[in-house]
Amino acid sequence: MKLYNYFRSSASYRVRIALHLKGLAFDYLPVHIARGDHKAAAFAELSPDQLVPLLELPDGRRLGQSMAIIEYLDAIHPSPALLPAEPYARARVQALAQSIACEIHPLNNLRVLKYLVRELKADEEAKNTWYRHWVRSGLEAFERQLATAATDRAALGLTAGPLCWGDTPTLADCCLVPQIFNARRFATPLHDLPLTMAAFEAAVALPAFAAAAPERCPDFEA
Repeated sequence: MKLYNYFRSSASYRVRIALHLKGLAFDYLPVHIARGDHKAAAFAELSPDQLVPLLELPDGRRLGQSMAIIEYLDAIHPSPALLPAEPYARARVQALAQSIACEIHPLNNLRVLKYLVRELKADEEAKNTWYRHWVRSGLEAFERQLATAATDRAALGLTAGPLCWGDTPTLADCCLVPQIFNARRFATPLHDLPLTMAAFEAAVALPAFAAAAPERCPDFEA
């Protein structure tokens, strides 16, 4: 498999985590979106939406959109599972993941930040204030969701654990870790989100998350 991605992209980071959790080998193909490489004709021919990540399968078929890619990987390589089999538990994990992927991330990805600066003439501080506001607001909601997770797990006869949904990584953890990585880049306040940060710290201590980290990527820039 080939993964077209960018080291700092949250969506790319999610897919790298999933690939490493499942022990799947892949070729890392960098697409520097900050320089606009995703708009170049060569990549645009591969990716209709001109976004990363893009996963190319061994037979040449391609998949875009990180959540779709991860759910595909989970379907064809079901162990270790990133989504629970029990329907309610599965939906709860998807809700946690989507609260980041669908609520926080779209407001703060690179093209939105560039639009704020280039088209709306926001200065650097205004842009960063925008970022911190929406990330912080979204993570507060995520914290509230985690606060109810223990009760829901108990009702299902499941024990508590240090991660977003118990003691094994799920799609929710794949989404949380990249979001915290980028939140820290923008100095977003995180000190009073104990459940969220405990799940983050438990996840990044795992080898698969460490292997997927931006600083381990060949295109990493400090």
